[in-house]
Amino acid sequence: MDRRQFLRNTSPVLLLLTNGKSLYRSALSLAGERDKVKFRFAVASDGHFGQLQTTWENDYNSVVQHINQQHQLHRLKTCIINGDIIHNDPAMLPLAKKQLDQLKMPYYVTQGNHDMVNEEVWQKTWNMPFNHSFVINKQVFLLATTSNEKGEYLCPDLDWMRSQLEKYKHAPNVFIAIHITPVKWTDNGKDCPEFITLLKDYKNVRAVFNGHDHDQDDMKEKEGIPFLFDSHIGGSWGTTYKGFRMVEVMHDNTIATYILNPETKLNEHILPHRNIVEIDA
Repeated sequence: MDRRQFLRNTSPVLLLLTNGKSLYRSALSLAGERDKVKFRFAVASDGHFGQLQTTWENDYNSVVQHINQQHQLHRLKTCIINGDIIHNDPAMLPLAKKQLDQLKMPYYVTQGNHDMVNEEVWQKTWNMPFNHSFVINKQVFLLATTSNEKGEYLCPDLDWMRSQLEKYKHAPNVFIAIHITPVKWTDNGKDCPEFITLLKDYKNVRAVFNGHDHDQDDMKEKEGIPFLFDSHIGGSWGTTYKGFRMVEVMHDNTIATYILNPETKLNEHILPHRNIVEIDA
């Protein structure tokens, strides 16, 4: 086994468990579990299409190629592009969409602070509103804006989020994607205590996915809720690599997640079950 393969197999994986605990295991120890995956998806963010003095077209080509490779290998049900798709200039939005349309699986988008367009333009471009939900194979996804046409940092719409959480309170898993971190862990985060209080009452919320902080690629936790960062796929700063996150739901409802950078696995985790839910095998 060469050194790169050894590192790939021994890198720690974060697992989210049904008892509310999280633990690390090696990728090698999970290798035998991959055939038990029932649902797999990818999350990427911060492409900043059109940012000057960056290689935005190459960045988009690269991430689309690597996500499609994962789809060919493992069959992804969906992909979430979690904000900052463009870098301020609304004229870049249809060009970025043209690149993302090369993805071989259904994909959905959230608005970031650099996606400086109004909701009418957003709806016309993506055929989805700023706040929207969808369900695939009983897995629920809530995607919400944390900004506006001015690029301001905002908390998610609590009324909309509450209505969706209540609507799907009996679902086995709820995944939330918002661009800006709702806890002031980083200089670029925004404290949203009412949002956190709301989430902790819905135990089927398995993870919140954040973009925005290009230099963050691991997990943080608040009130027992995992908040997962995914590095960046473009832009002028951040981690030394450009990557994206993979998420795998097992048949026992355990969830494994890891970063691809974009080929080697990093920061793998198993996510905790926050309550007991009915699981379909």
